[in-house]
Amino acid sequence: MELDNRKSDQGSNAPFSSNLQLYSYCHSSCSWRIRFALCLKGIPYEYKEVDLVKGEQYSPEFERLNPLHYVPVLVDDNVVVSDSYAIFLHLEEKYTQKPLLPVDPQLRALNLQVASIVHSSIQPLHMLAVLKDMEKMFGAESKPWAQFTINKGFSALEKLLKDFAATYATGERIYMADVFLAPQIEQAVQRFGVDMSKFPTLSRLYETYKALPEFQASSPQ
Repeated sequence: MELDNRKSDQGSNAPFSSNLQLYSYCHSSCSWRIRFALCLKGIPYEYKEVDLVKGEQYSPEFERLNPLHYVPVLVDDNVVVSDSYAIFLHLEEKYTQKPLLPVDPQLRALNLQVASIVHSSIQPLHMLAVLKDMEKMFGAESKPWAQFTINKGFSALEKLLKDFAATYATGERIYMADVFLAPQIEQAVQRFGVDMSKFPTLSRLYETYKALPEFQASSPQ
C-alpha cells in the first residue's frame, strides 16, 4: 500500500507540537469528522491517505492498525485509536484547548446523542462497503436505501434539535454535534441527493457549516 503522506497545515498556528498521524480517506464522512475536529482545535497532524476504492484498507500495514479495515485511524505516539467516535473523545480528553463538548450536562448529553445518531444509526447504514455488499449480494440499487436511512435519521435529528439550535446545533458555540452533522449533511446532499427542504433546522445549520473556514479546509476538495 502506497500511502499518501502529507503534513496537514490545518491548525499550524497551534501553540504546541503533536505527533499525530491520521489514516483517512478523503471522501469518508467518518474521516472528515476527525479532520474537522482537528482543524477546529488547531491540532497539526500528518495525513495518511488510505484509498478505499483501491482496497488499500486491506493491506497488511493497515490491518495491523485496524483489523476491521475501516478508516479513520489515529496514531498518537504509542496510542492507536480507530473509530471516529472514540478518536473524537480521545482528542477531547487529551487536547483540552478549544473544547468541543460543553460543560453543561444537558447540552453535553445532547451533543453526545446527536453524534451517536449520526455515528451509529445513519452513516454505518450507507457506508461504501455496505452499499457495495448490498448491490453484490442482492442486486439491489443502493441509492434509495441510503436516502431512506438518511431521511429517517434526519427526521429524528430535526425533532431533537429544533428547540436547541441557534447559530449551531446546540446553541451559539460549535460543538461535537456540529462536527458529526456537517460532513453527514454534505454527503446526504452531494452524494445521495437528499431533499433537505424537509429539514429546515438542519438546512440552516448546513449553510452555516459551509461558510466555516475549518469546514472548508477539512473538506475532500
